[in-house]
Amino acid sequence: MAVFQETLTLNSPGAGTHEITAAVARVLTRSKIKGGVVTVFCQHTSASLVILENADPSARRDLEAWFDRLVPENDPHFEHTLEGPDDMPSHIKMALTRTSESVPFAEGRLLLGTWQGIFLWEHRRAAQTRTVMVTVVGE
Repeated sequence: MAVFQETLTLNSPGAGTHEITAAVARVLTRSKIKGGVVTVFCQHTSASLVILENADPSARRDLEAWFDRLVPENDPHFEHTLEGPDDMPSHIKMALTRTSESVPFAEGRLLLGTWQGIFLWEHRRAAQTRTVMVTVVGE
């Protein structure tokens, strides 16, 4: 069993879903491992990772808008507010989604479905630099 690990430094332009499938695929190629599982892990508490539809951006916009309605800014019950009105909602959105995704691969290719992509979901409005660990395990 071989293991290959690489850190991706991603510059997020701000809130929204930002596709990182190609960056993960490049790490997989560099690993030279032909079959196994890729795990992608976001090292932050106000951003998350999700697998979403990558064909029609309206699906992502609808999900983002739904989460904004579910966890609105300026909720008077929030105590954690020193970093701005989008900070606590960002932490909650991360907790409701995921900080990691696992994707099988074969013959050096991610086995995502036809309309699936891997996305960094930035929950903060301002541009951020995010660190994502990609671990490839297989043979």
